[in-house]
Formats: sequence, C-alpha cells, structure tokens
Amino acid sequence: MPPTQLTIDFVSDISCPWCAVGLSALNLALARVGPEIEATVRFQPFELNPRMGPGGQDITEHLTQKYGSTPEQQSEIREMIRQRGEAVGFTFNPDGRGRIYNTFNAHRLLHWTGQTQPARQAALKMALLQACHRDRQAMDDPQVLGAAAASVGLDADRALEILAGDDHADDVRQQQAMYLNAGIHSVPAVVFNERHLVSGAQSVEVYEQVMRNLAAASPIG
Repeated sequence: MPPTQLTIDFVSDISCPWCAVGLSALNLALARVGPEIEATVRFQPFELNPRMGPGGQDITEHLTQKYGSTPEQQSEIREMIRQRGEAVGFTFNPDGRGRIYNTFNAHRLLHWTGQTQPARQAALKMALLQACHRDRQAMDDPQVLGAAAASVGLDADRALEILAGDDHADDVRQQQAMYLNAGIHSVPAVVFNERHLVSGAQSVEVYEQVMRNLAAASPIG
C-alpha cells in the first residue's frame, strides 16, 4: 500500500521560541509515522512584531511592555521553554535571546526557498531558529540571514541580493494576511491538509496522533 500523503502548513515566526519547540516536536512525529505517512511541510509567515525597528529591542524590556511580565516571570518561562526544547532536541541559549528583531526579511528568504528549492526550506527554517534562539544572533542582519542560507546549501550571494531589494515582499504580506483573515493570531499554528488546525507547540504524541487519524480517515491511504 502506498504511503498516505499529507500537506502541513507550519505558520510561525523565527522570533517565537515556542515555534522552535513545536517544529522540533513535529519533526520527531514525522519520523515516527514514516514510511506509512509522507508529509510535505510548507513554512508560512507570521510576524509577531511587524513594527519592530532596525536593531531590535531588549527582550526583557519588550516582554514587559507587551505582556506586563516581570523579569522573574520571564526567567521562569524561559527555563520552562528550555526544558521543553531539550526534550525534543532543540537547544536554547540559557540566557535567552537577548534582543528581539524584525523578521520580515527572514520570511522573504523562506518564501524564496520554498518557491525555488522547497527541499531546503525546512533546513533553512531550523537554521534561522537556531541562529535566533541558540546563538543569539541579530535576525535583522542580512549577513546573519545570508550565512544561514549558505549553511543549508543555498546561494548566499542570491540571498543577499534578495535581502537588498524587495523580492517576495508582496508574497509574504499576502500570505500573512490570508492566515490572519483565517483567524490565526498566535503561533505556532499547524494546518494539516489545509483544513485541520492544531494550535500551539504540542507534544510529539499529539502531532503523531493527528497524522495517524488523518491517514486512517483518508480514502486513498
């Protein structure tokens, strides 16, 4: 029997630590369900802070302004996220991100990769997440983004050309608007077969069960 085919749209932002946890858990779930289930994973844009200016903002200051949380509360949450990441194989910097940055250009690179070399899009997504959350790099720096592209076998010169212009900007804005209009206002949001939404960073077991349930219900599978 041929494997059941699924499409998965992973709606997320590079700056979101829960997105790193969720993607790592999803990857482990995909390994569990193979080869009975084959999934095409597409990475869709969502900006948590679209108005963030150049150079970003201190993360403690940002979270206090945005959510009213104290540094102590943020430290507790950061440790919880670190533990969740460790459980699924993602390493967070114990000191956190340091600063938070505008991620629009990162989304443009991901869109370009999805259009031209889709097999490398997942690797680029993970490289960008690691640069942000493990390595505390400036995610609005073209050199950082270009290095992430080069690290997964993409053309770094072409990546820098894209970042210097406006290529794929309209496409990213349209995709973001589509998901916002569909009611997605927090990430990660994982959409299976363009119909079934799973919100938040779920466990490996939850993602696995969702995929197995969809495969069992598939008339093809």
